[in-house]
Amino acid sequence: MVGLLGLLVVFAIATAFKAAQTVLIPLMIAWLLSYICGPVVTFLVHKKIPLGVAVFTVLLLVLLVCYLGGIFLIGRVQAFAAEYQTYAERLTAIHNDIMFNLSEKINVPETAFADINWTREIGKRLVVVSGNVASFLGNLFMVLIFLVFMLLGKPYFKYKVERAFPPEQASRFSEMTTSISKQIGQYLVVKVAISGTTGVLVWLGLTLLKVEFALTWGALAFFLNFIPSIGSILASIPPILLSIVQFYPSSAEASGQWMWIPILTAIMLLGIQMTMGNVIEPRIMGESLNLSPVVILLSLVFFGWLWGIVGALLSVPIAAAIKIFCENIEGLKPISVLMGSGKTCMKEMQAS
Repeated sequence: MVGLLGLLVVFAIATAFKAAQTVLIPLMIAWLLSYICGPVVTFLVHKKIPLGVAVFTVLLLVLLVCYLGGIFLIGRVQAFAAEYQTYAERLTAIHNDIMFNLSEKINVPETAFADINWTREIGKRLVVVSGNVASFLGNLFMVLIFLVFMLLGKPYFKYKVERAFPPEQASRFSEMTTSISKQIGQYLVVKVAISGTTGVLVWLGLTLLKVEFALTWGALAFFLNFIPSIGSILASIPPILLSIVQFYPSSAEASGQWMWIPILTAIMLLGIQMTMGNVIEPRIMGESLNLSPVVILLSLVFFGWLWGIVGALLSVPIAAAIKIFCENIEGLKPISVLMGSGKTCMKEMQAS
């Protein structure tokens, strides 16, 4: 009965969160940004710079980054739009070749998929992507408003806690918030460094293989690398498909060794993602979050369903915050232990 009641409560909260995503998504993005911008504001305040000036300075830096990102995005879209018709025609040619070969070998009629219009289909996907980008830009204003209010209150938060609670509870609450801030901040710094390195390596590798839009795919690898587990896979699919379309021989060319470039592209991307994600990142990050892989996966699925790609990006920091919160509440400590990776428990049992 208790388990069923808990399940209903979770379902009710998830339904409410999904209905309120228009407000909650900008709020969660601002919350995440506050862990990056908060230390800068605190540092400036300690240097005797007025709080309003410090927040305004950080806000200008955030706007500058967004502006540069917008210019980059517009440039990438324009570059792709210039080649859009060429790639649509190549896709049509590949489709016709494949259907012709199938009709000869396994008697599939060439007209089986004749109704597919690649120009129209790709256009639909681009409209969806453009809509998502426009929605994100529309939320940017709300993100900045939430971020300003969070940053204005951040330097005084610990003083309010000391006044609001008895000394013992205030100390425990401060330790919990400090632990959340430290671990999530460390996670974000390491993740940005790893994702940035991954993006640069992807850009350089695709440039050497002469795959078009290498800079675009490097940027895509950087952003999607923040999504655990499946982000690196999603980032690898577009450049591999593009290499197939780009190097597919025309009917007048010999079709000998064209597949080597897509194969090398797949091997190169797989090698970069495996090395950075499974070798370099665990060694640098260590046990900073101490989350179970199952918890990471479930958090990814749940928040991805709840808020889409933004939820997937926020899934690990939210899970880490929930774990640290449970760790500091006596009655919820078992939940924190179950959410952990188990390595710490094993080491403690072996040492005892």
